[in-house]
Amino acid sequence: MKSSPSEISLGFEHSYADQLGEFCISVKPAPAPLPSLLQFNSALAEELGLDPDLLPAGTVEQIFSGNQLPRDGRPVAQAYAGHQFGNLVPQLGDGRALLMGELIDRNGIRRDVALKGSGVTPFSRGGDGKAALGPVLREYLISEAMHALGIPTTRSLAAVATGESVMRERLLKGAVLTRVAASHVRVGTFQFFALRNHVDQVRKLADYVCARHYPEIKDDGDRYLLLIRGVVQSQAELIARWMMVGFIHGVMNTDNMTVSGETIDYGPCAFMESYDPKTVFSSIDHAGRYAYVNQPTIAIWNLARFAETLLPLIDSSDEGRAVDLATAELEKFTSYFERHWYSGVSAKLGLSGSKQDAYGCEKTRKLIDDWFDMMRAAKVDYTLAWCHLADVLDKEHSKFNALFSNQEARESWLGRWREMLAGKNASQVAVSMRSINPLYIPRNHLVEQALDAANNEGDLSEFEQLLEAVQQPFERRVQWDRYATPAPQDFTENYQTFCGT
Repeated sequence: MKSSPSEISLGFEHSYADQLGEFCISVKPAPAPLPSLLQFNSALAEELGLDPDLLPAGTVEQIFSGNQLPRDGRPVAQAYAGHQFGNLVPQLGDGRALLMGELIDRNGIRRDVALKGSGVTPFSRGGDGKAALGPVLREYLISEAMHALGIPTTRSLAAVATGESVMRERLLKGAVLTRVAASHVRVGTFQFFALRNHVDQVRKLADYVCARHYPEIKDDGDRYLLLIRGVVQSQAELIARWMMVGFIHGVMNTDNMTVSGETIDYGPCAFMESYDPKTVFSSIDHAGRYAYVNQPTIAIWNLARFAETLLPLIDSSDEGRAVDLATAELEKFTSYFERHWYSGVSAKLGLSGSKQDAYGCEKTRKLIDDWFDMMRAAKVDYTLAWCHLADVLDKEHSKFNALFSNQEARESWLGRWREMLAGKNASQVAVSMRSINPLYIPRNHLVEQALDAANNEGDLSEFEQLLEAVQQPFERRVQWDRYATPAPQDFTENYQTFCGT
């Protein structure tokens, strides 16, 4: 006889709720009238140590809709504040998400498992706490694409239709996403208690974060200053990685910046097509605050808000000294970012040398800067430009030349690039470039087509085919050629994304 969900233990632990009880509220998920499984990430489940035999058919959708809790599930809604588009909101919190618990994965790493779209919480601020099918599938798709691209990100374990409708601009099918994260601690989590002058709670949170994410500093007397350094470093690397694949987060509020350095919240995000540093897709980002080119600047701004929360812990008796020490750490962001950016782009261009060489060599930096200037001037497809550059090394010039019609600028830059590659095996360099420059990304028109089919026709085949392609982004397959094809220009010019989840 099969076990019911309430008789199953998944191995959940609850360090956050146990150690930081004042940071969360126990909440039961809303019942789902007719849950049905849309997607289940078996590879991630295996990574988390979830034995498929413990998740028999018929119970998976019950557990991951929140309809029935496993025996060791203790769902809580987490408290946090945040600056949204620069405006401070003292209380936000999980308005539609619940942390079910934590699992220790097969690598010994503690990871959160949370439901998103599971109903009203005390932080819902008048909302219904539910999620629609389209945004759930969107986050599933793009978070898994980001993982395949090697970018630190929250993951998606399951997507379950609830069998009910949710009202947005119209009635939409409801769904619940199960999100896996290194943790859900955000800059806004620190802000929540710092804004209330609860220094002891901020210290408890900081100590928890040090132990969980930066254990090498947890016993250091300067750990709070070193915590700023660690978060600055992780965010500098993350933003550089985003930008190298043309990713635009779209809503870099402080409640959407994790202290672990993972990408979180896939609402109005999108991938850039024609290269333009000022690209914005979010329908609510009217001033371009979170445009592609502004992402490093906004990261620094958010990190300054994080550092402010830790000032009393750095030096409680001399605020000026605490400010100076924290500022010195924040000012390192640019050098961290540029090191990751130039070394990463250098590798994307097939250039050899250590990270220090790529970062410190003026000739390399100039070649890289000119490459981006040339892409901007030609308004080329960002993803294909890198792919077709690798083709040049295999003496296939036609597609690259078609992207860059200015022959003089094109040949001048190629000449300098070839000079820096002199002495290297061209075919081997091309293979190296193709191993890190994706051919398949979640192109915006394809994402929308897949979500429309799922929403309007209940057809997941397009979604699943696109998911398969973006989970294997580097190796060309003939049957996937359409996934490497840019959207029509009129689509991209008018495309907007929305904060759906």
